[in-house]
Amino acid sequence: MIPWLNPEDPFPPFSTALKDPSGLLAAGADLSPERLIHAYRQGIFPWFSSGDPILWWSPDPRMVLFPGELKVTRSLQKTLRKHAFEIRVDTCFRAVMSACAKAPRDGQNGTWITAGMLDAYDALHQQGIAHSVETWIDGALAGGLYGIALGRAFYGESMFAHSTDASKIAFVHLVRQLQRWQYEIIDCQMRTDHLTRFGAREIPRSEFSALLAKLVNCNNPVTKSPWKFDDDLHE
Repeated sequence: MIPWLNPEDPFPPFSTALKDPSGLLAAGADLSPERLIHAYRQGIFPWFSSGDPILWWSPDPRMVLFPGELKVTRSLQKTLRKHAFEIRVDTCFRAVMSACAKAPRDGQNGTWITAGMLDAYDALHQQGIAHSVETWIDGALAGGLYGIALGRAFYGESMFAHSTDASKIAFVHLVRQLQRWQYEIIDCQMRTDHLTRFGAREIPRSEFSALLAKLVNCNNPVTKSPWKFDDDLHE
């Protein structure tokens, strides 16, 4: 039986999560900024469909990318060297989330990025905790991603592309900048072949939790919001 949380209830221990890689932990509570920050600090995130209760997850194993292990294919390297794009950060966070909500996903009908999720993460963006990385081509938003930054850990949430490689371009710039800023881990949540090709890999939830306990309490070297990336990341 999955525990039901009232807004004031703490999350249950991971030992109560479903004994499969999805790691469904609890249901209920709310999407307040305080709840979301508390969840991410523990490696827990919300994921649910419209009309369902809020569901909280902590997968085991956990898919992560250590910035120094980033892999970039030769074809993508060529695209990056052409400079036929512009990278912007935190200029249209809600538009990026909305585009992610509309992006088709293999094996999924609909989206977990509901109106309530949009409002909740937009509130975190206003606090300088949630960020968007955007690829612009010919003055139009072509792709991007968004996620949460706490301490020296970044939690990737979703990405989209209207043009070939647009989300990949945003992702590579994010990883390279986070490495310069001394971020030590990027949470990718669940395994996908797409992320594996970038160098992401699975680690046990216990290892992930231990890393978070250290990293989310580290001083963040980047204190200004909106973020600004270095100009030479694609070189």
